[in-house]
Amino acid sequence: MPDAVNAANVGLSHPFAAPASDGALTEVAPGLMWLRLPMPMALDHINVYLLRDGDGWRLVDTGLNTEATRAIWDRVFDGPLAGSRLTGVLCTHFHYDHAGLATWLADRFGVPLQMTLGEFHIMRTMGVRLPEPLPPEQARFYHRCGLDADSVERIVGVLRKDPFIPPSPQSFERIRDAERLSIGERTWQVVVGEGHTPEHACLYCADERILIAGDQLLPRVSSNVLVTSIEPEANPLGLWLHSLRKLDTLHPDTLVLPSHGDVFKGLHARSAELQHHHKRRLADLREQVEAAGECTASEAMERLFPRRRGPVDDMLALGETLAHLAWWRVEGTIERRLDEQGVWRFRCAADKPS
Repeated sequence: MPDAVNAANVGLSHPFAAPASDGALTEVAPGLMWLRLPMPMALDHINVYLLRDGDGWRLVDTGLNTEATRAIWDRVFDGPLAGSRLTGVLCTHFHYDHAGLATWLADRFGVPLQMTLGEFHIMRTMGVRLPEPLPPEQARFYHRCGLDADSVERIVGVLRKDPFIPPSPQSFERIRDAERLSIGERTWQVVVGEGHTPEHACLYCADERILIAGDQLLPRVSSNVLVTSIEPEANPLGLWLHSLRKLDTLHPDTLVLPSHGDVFKGLHARSAELQHHHKRRLADLREQVEAAGECTASEAMERLFPRRRGPVDDMLALGETLAHLAWWRVEGTIERRLDEQGVWRFRCAADKPS
């Protein structure tokens, strides 16, 4: 459930029409192609990018592990890129719309997979189906959030039936924050962000002011920023907001190539809009906790995200709610206790900062 930011996008411009989600290519700069792939879900597409690399192309992100996506890649390499080869597959992060075909493409072309260390290992950790029964740590996490057994079973049931889990890659080439990658005639700096995923890699070409932003900066929705059972004490919203401020240091006229939505200019305006959106969310949450006196994470979720469409939305909304609660806990404004039933209860701190 992407957190919609229904604003006017003041200060944003979209210099290119989006390609159709059928393998069509749009050139956004010499030797830099934008391709849009379909996804059978509410967020119905992902943008991937091809960078001219000598006599071939370096691919950034892959699309979902589906027959439809594989068929589009067959058409691309039999059609507009016929006679070309891939020189490598670079994934911005581990989510399977971004890395779902990483193994398939790397094996097909005999090329390396490039990722940050954190993304590679979390991809391998997450690339398995949940066992039955649910591991105690995960069951305890959902219980502590205040979810009843039926709600947990609905979430877990959907996750166990997930049709998009890809095969895990067995090896990779590591990329690091601030590393410079020579791809064709361009030099790209790796800009690692946190919060959405552990070590999300963006690519920035300073000479031409182009940012391949992945999911760190999107033009119409906010990145999912979740607390999960893997790291229940994390503060991902704090990390993600810090990463937005890191992108704010880039040139204001940067052309932003996001993974969802249209290519745009207006990096600083969009970053400010997103930061303002989450400040409003934080203020709403604080008011709700204060009015309730004390509440569970599940109760806070009901107030913060009242319009959910099913178990996947429930899971994402719960993670987002926990992320906002964690931000306030780090600030010292909201505190948490474990009650006699083993459920977390949140309340405003008596000596909360003004």
